[in-house]
Amino acid sequence: MRFPQRLGAVLLLGILASPALLAHNFWIEPTTFTPAPGQRVAVRLRVGQELQGDPVPRDPSLMKRFVAVGPGGAEVPVPGVPNTEPAGFLALPSPGLSTIVYESGRSAVELEAAKFENYLKEEGLEAISARRARQGKSAAPAREVFSRSAKALLAVGNGAGPGFDRVLGLRLELVAEKNPYALAGGGDLPVRLLYEGKPLAGTLIMALQRGRPGAVSAVRSDSRGRATLKLDRPGLWLIKAVHMIPAPADANADWESFWASLTFALPAR
Repeated sequence: MRFPQRLGAVLLLGILASPALLAHNFWIEPTTFTPAPGQRVAVRLRVGQELQGDPVPRDPSLMKRFVAVGPGGAEVPVPGVPNTEPAGFLALPSPGLSTIVYESGRSAVELEAAKFENYLKEEGLEAISARRARQGKSAAPAREVFSRSAKALLAVGNGAGPGFDRVLGLRLELVAEKNPYALAGGGDLPVRLLYEGKPLAGTLIMALQRGRPGAVSAVRSDSRGRATLKLDRPGLWLIKAVHMIPAPADANADWESFWASLTFALPAR
């Protein structure tokens, strides 16, 4: 095994062996969100808290979809070397808005009761906590399966044009309803949350920035799945949401969660 592959395998095993990390945020962080047309971009997958993350090597056994969608809607795979980090590389030829999309299969984790209840509180999943209480299971550990749906919006060249609100068919999906690259210096960003293609109401949607503890802005989605987040300064932003349901019979778990993220870099004024 070559050294980069061996290193990637070690990193991946470390990540998968840590139940705490499995409940944390997952996002796409390219080397630049504003490449020139044709510029080579490394695509990194990261997992962690508050945009302080560990690298996630490319694991074909977990990947269901890893693609780039161009301004016209054409979809191309993001190539890469298995078990290495960065997870992929690409060069986007056309100016405009492009989206990198990553969708994972299921992973499993078991958490002791106190950690699971704290995680439910942090992610705005109080309804699940209340359901566990009604079942008399608040003090019981929980078996969970989870999957990730991550998007990164890149402004290639001038970053103008359509594509910021394109729905890409993810199980849980965050959709920007305004072009973030038009919010120079900061502003309000309306977003929509979809679950299986339909608006998802009552879910906590959060905006995070590196170096700032907790959510900078947090709003629950309305009956149409919409929320408006206040982004107060330029730089890298992570928009995130988590949805949880009782696990289906084939999952061999108590709960199934779906994690959605959207990253972009708000330009300076």
